[in-house]
Amino acid sequence: MPDPEFLLLGEPLWLEFVNTAHQPPTGGEALPDPAAYLRWTKAVQLSSPGDAEAYRAALALRERLAAIADALAEGRAAAPSAIEAVNRRLGLLEGREQLVRIGGRWRLRFHPERPPADLEAIALSAAQALANPLATVRRCPGPECGLFFLDETDNQSRRICSRTRCGQQRGRVERRRANRTPVVTDE
Repeated sequence: MPDPEFLLLGEPLWLEFVNTAHQPPTGGEALPDPAAYLRWTKAVQLSSPGDAEAYRAALALRERLAAIADALAEGRAAAPSAIEAVNRRLGLLEGREQLVRIGGRWRLRFHPERPPADLEAIALSAAQALANPLATVRRCPGPECGLFFLDETDNQSRRICSRTRCGQQRGRVERRRANRTPVVTDE
């Protein structure tokens, strides 16, 4: 059952986290305080200490991840400093985990010794998406939306965040447009 407090689209964890900075339709912050962050982590089945320090660290990571999502959605390379923020979180895992560029592609190397903590799990999700050459980060063009999503379709044809959220409105707009367009005949 979806959490009524948070807009969760079923996207990779890191994009769900980035999308908390701008929740449609108001564009408001979904995580205004440590208590909200703690509720969000529970909604996505993570555990967090929920204190002010953990909250500040979460917002700092989210800012870096948002920069990665922005860059990728615009067809640019992610800034090395943002990738380093992901790698720093991955480096906190017991075991070895690094996002590395090999032959022009991102590769993930990981041997975990324990389940990842909240920010480690979010960083791992981002690293896995970046390492997937078939995945494309996009920003929904829906009115009053702008959420990020991962297009993993074979032909990279996904254009909206979700059918239930923006797909229905897009369909209505297209039907209205089709009904207004006069039909030209050869008579």
